[in-house]
Amino acid sequence: MTRHLFHLFVTVSIGLFAVLDAQAREIRTDRGAIKGETTEQGMHIFRGIPFAAAPVGDLRWKPPQDVAAWEGVLDATSFGGVCPQGDTLSRMMGETMPPVTEDCLYLNIWSKAQAEEKLPVMVWIHGGGLTLGWGHQRGYDGTAFANSGVILVSINYRLGPLGFLAHPALSAESANGVSGNYGLLDQQAALAWIQRNIAAFGGDPDNVTIFGESAGATSVNALLASPLSKGLFHKAISQSAWVTETNFAVQKQALPTVASAEDLGRAWADGVAGEGADLQKLRSLPIDAMMASMAMYPVAVTVDGWFMPDLSDNVFARGEQQDVPLIAGSNTDEGTIFLAILPFATTEAFTTGLRTLYGDQIDQLLALYPMDDLRAAKNQFITDAWFARGTRNMLNGMQKVESPAFHYHFTRSSPMAALGAHHGLEIGYAFGNLNPTQQTETDKALSAAMHQYWLQFAKTGNPNAQRLPAWPVWTPADDQQINLGDEISVGRAYRKQAVDVLNSVLAARMSAGGGGSR
Repeated sequence: MTRHLFHLFVTVSIGLFAVLDAQAREIRTDRGAIKGETTEQGMHIFRGIPFAAAPVGDLRWKPPQDVAAWEGVLDATSFGGVCPQGDTLSRMMGETMPPVTEDCLYLNIWSKAQAEEKLPVMVWIHGGGLTLGWGHQRGYDGTAFANSGVILVSINYRLGPLGFLAHPALSAESANGVSGNYGLLDQQAALAWIQRNIAAFGGDPDNVTIFGESAGATSVNALLASPLSKGLFHKAISQSAWVTETNFAVQKQALPTVASAEDLGRAWADGVAGEGADLQKLRSLPIDAMMASMAMYPVAVTVDGWFMPDLSDNVFARGEQQDVPLIAGSNTDEGTIFLAILPFATTEAFTTGLRTLYGDQIDQLLALYPMDDLRAAKNQFITDAWFARGTRNMLNGMQKVESPAFHYHFTRSSPMAALGAHHGLEIGYAFGNLNPTQQTETDKALSAAMHQYWLQFAKTGNPNAQRLPAWPVWTPADDQQINLGDEISVGRAYRKQAVDVLNSVLAARMSAGGGGSR
């Protein structure tokens, strides 16, 4: 290269980087200005935007509070810390655990919008059993969605006992007489922030879709059931909602399947801080002293009569959920990655375990899960009881409202054949973030279709689009779902018989125990 050409190259390069730097957009939010990153491809990424005050000190175990305004321009080029949790998920996913801090209420935005645009907004709520995870995990990168004409927002929320502790002393200090559900209130605070601020990023506050997987879909289920969510979102996608007879707890009343939320919380707090410890002592405990015991807290959504007026199954059965379009579905082999959680090494142990859960009603259940293949029986039971039942109950409730519902069944098997179409496998296909083992033409075609279905739904409330197989509206009479796998096809009545039996057995137990309604 001649000296003249070299200097020309340097000059053009410096100019290009100057232009790119100038393109990094400064946005004014209701609390102050922020500046994120703009990539060479024109992607605007804003990381670590605080949507609520740090829930520390006296704000530990309180509803999220407004973040204080700041002077100058906030640097939004680095992700915020993640909410306290163990490192189980990072080990499982092969990810490095980011910095853990109670100051964790941050959201992230991917967008190609111009300031004057009004693009649809999709808000991702991560899973992890309400005890693990963070909004910027590797698989949740929002680039593909933003490239396709929506704004993708991912959020953090408080986890484990920091996010869900119900306790009599906390209820006593609350103006509403309630405790628990702080992580879900965080999610509503993030959605309220989006309502106030997303227009400045080129988003449409009147076209917001929430979507999540596993505990993220539990959150979608709870947000739909909560009367406090009105106006915060306009569509919802529930991917493998984890809604069981044990992960909802009435605040003061014990259900046949779970102790009262306050009893669970008091037992945990007594173990961590000593019996009868007051709130001042609990709030002054260093987070390191609590970390080891966080995994021992039986996290549950609290039926408190305020955020959650009743068990969400009951809310949907009465048609009292938010009246917005819904996509809901689950995977064929949800249970394979949870087999170790069911410590039933023999058919006798499995039968005994079911009897403990469901009492004398289990004969109907045993017919659903033949014991000649114990592994397959456990996989199917987990799939049905933890995921398919909650999904179908949401769909049944949608017949009571005006908005349409769409049911899917994800069937594509993992390259690790023993896991089948396992829990969480659909996420990468919907996000357009396939991993290196998912690079066949079948994988790419399925991902392209799912990504487009999710996008079209976010844009219009209906997933159907040109050049995609037709996805029928779900109705009780037709009971059709779209099967998303090696091929895309329409099926009927996925796991209906099993869910009907599970609902019947559980209703009998709830009735016998006097629980389940307020």
